[in-house]
Amino acid sequence: MYLPDFEYHAPESIAEACQLLAQYGERAKVISGGTDLLVKMKHGVLAPEVLVSLKNLDQLKKIEYVPGKGVVIGARATHNEIVNSEILHKKYLSVSEAAHQMAANQVRNAGTIGGNICNAVPSADLPPILIALNAKVKVVGVNGERTFDLEEIFVGPGKTNLAQDEIITEVIIPDQETTGSTYIKFGLRRAGALAVVGVAVAVKVVNNIIEDARVVLGAVAPVPMRAKEAEKFLKGKEVSDEVLAEAGVIASRECKPISDIRASEEYRRDMVRVFTKRALRKAIDNGHV
Repeated sequence: MYLPDFEYHAPESIAEACQLLAQYGERAKVISGGTDLLVKMKHGVLAPEVLVSLKNLDQLKKIEYVPGKGVVIGARATHNEIVNSEILHKKYLSVSEAAHQMAANQVRNAGTIGGNICNAVPSADLPPILIALNAKVKVVGVNGERTFDLEEIFVGPGKTNLAQDEIITEVIIPDQETTGSTYIKFGLRRAGALAVVGVAVAVKVVNNIIEDARVVLGAVAPVPMRAKEAEKFLKGKEVSDEVLAEAGVIASRECKPISDIRASEEYRRDMVRVFTKRALRKAIDNGHV
C-alpha cells in the first residue's frame, strides 16, 4: 500500500502552522508522530491534500514542572518520553504507567500525546488517567489561545472540539491534593492490545476516609467518561472492600458500552464493575500519584 500524493509543509513556528491550517481548511491535516494518520492514509480512510508537520516545533517536546501551574507536557512528547520522564515518575507515576500500556515499543517511540488526544479514540489509554487528574489542555489558533478541561475536548469517536486552525500545544496536570491514582485496562493480549475496558481513578484518602474521588472509564462510551454517580457515592465513605465493590457496581450501571468484535456490551459492563474496584484498591494502597 502506498501513500496518496499530498503537499507537505513543516512550519518553523506555531503561528505559521496555524496560518497554514486556516489557509487550507479541511484539505489539511496536522501530522506529529503519524502513527495513526499515515496508517489511515495508506488504507484510504483519509486522503488529506496537505500535511502540516509539527516536527520543527521543538518547544512542544517539553515535559517540565512549573511551580504554581503543574506538570506541563508538550503536545509532541512521545509516549516513551512520558514513560521515562523523571518528573512524571516523581509527580504522577500513574501517567507514565498508562503510557507504558499503550501499543508496541515502536509506536510509543513515535506516537505523541497530542496526536493521541486529537485522534479521540474511545479506547485510548492516556486520556482517562489525565482526566482523572483533572488535566487541562492548551490549544492555539489564529485568533489566540485557550485552555480548558481535557474532558471537554472529546465530542465523539474521532471527533474533538478543536477548530480547523487550532493545534494542541500543552497538556497541563495541575497541582492537587490527590493521594493516589492509577490506570488499569483489560485487553485481549498481554501487550500491544487496545483496551476492551480501561479504568482510571484518582483519590484523596485521609485517615481512611475517601474525601474525593474521580473515576474515568475508557472504551465503554463514545468518549472517555467520568462515572460521576460512583464518584458521588465514594465521597465521605470509609475505605472498605464493600464500599469499593459498590462503587464498581454503580460505575457499571453508568457506562454506555457497545458490542463489537472485541467484547459484548454485557461483558464490558461487568469488567467495569471488576476493574473499578480493582483500580480503586490499587490507588488507595499504592498511594503514589
